[in-house]
Amino acid sequence: MSKQALSHKLSVAPMLDWTDRHCRYFYRLMSKQTVLYTEMVTTGAIIFGKGDYLGYNEEEHPVVLQLGGSDSEAMAKCAKIAEKQGYDEININVGCPSDRVQNGRFGACLMAEPALVAQCVDAMKQVVDIPITVKSRIGIDDHDSYEFLHTFIDVVKEAGCQHFIVHARKAWLSGLSPKQNREIPPLDYERVYQVKRDFNHLDISINGGIKTFEEANQHLEHIDGVMIGREIYQNPYLLAQADQQIYGSNNEVLTRQEIIDEMALYIDKHVNAGGKMWHVARHMLGLCNGLAGAKQFRRFLSENSSLPDANGDLLKRAFDKVVQLQK
Repeated sequence: MSKQALSHKLSVAPMLDWTDRHCRYFYRLMSKQTVLYTEMVTTGAIIFGKGDYLGYNEEEHPVVLQLGGSDSEAMAKCAKIAEKQGYDEININVGCPSDRVQNGRFGACLMAEPALVAQCVDAMKQVVDIPITVKSRIGIDDHDSYEFLHTFIDVVKEAGCQHFIVHARKAWLSGLSPKQNREIPPLDYERVYQVKRDFNHLDISINGGIKTFEEANQHLEHIDGVMIGREIYQNPYLLAQADQQIYGSNNEVLTRQEIIDEMALYIDKHVNAGGKMWHVARHMLGLCNGLAGAKQFRRFLSENSSLPDANGDLLKRAFDKVVQLQK
């Protein structure tokens, strides 16, 4: 019996080098209901890598593994491992446009091979009970008609995928860097809305260029879920209002001081286990954006978090620079 899909009204996008387990722990302090995604992890890293690519904190749930690959056997093997690890869902990356991803035959280039994506979904669903979802673009290169996107979703849904997250930009697979691919191709939200109208029985989430919860709620009038990436990374305290503004819950809103105190304890635990403070602090640089002293907070953390004796107390000292300017 398949497990019920998560409520994806709001999620934080998988962001390479950013949404690691320390980042996700930090985000979970601020929102209990927002769905969190790992960075993309490739099948090769999971099967052959020596690192702990699937490690996470229990507090992170609900947490989704984003998986990169196109070999259905390897995808199924990794799905089984991820389910055993306790992940709530697995998402297939069909949206990343980087050269490295294309050379590995996964990411956005897979939009041109919907039957292969469907084969991966089917193979994974055969061996796990947790939901399998797909994150794509609206098109690639010159394949950017609505018909192209419609066909992709039509084929993949037949394998049992019930939730598609669509980045509302097409991807240029050559000529643009991954960063440019997040900014230059124009956004076309209406095309994602059309997907929902045509596939009303599917869960459709939208991604790309969304900066406020007011915008998110406008999108939610047309589709099922909103995914926000860079805006939350750059202004993480936005998440403190997520449960109230998106989910309508009355969960407690933590103050920045409460978050600092909790993260100081987390940093000490990480450092005592042999880690570096900077591994955690780098995700927190934007916590005070909008407040007097935010620049001093960022600078103090950037200059001191890599020192050998850096610990949670240093985080509190950085925040004191902000507190003093609020008086």
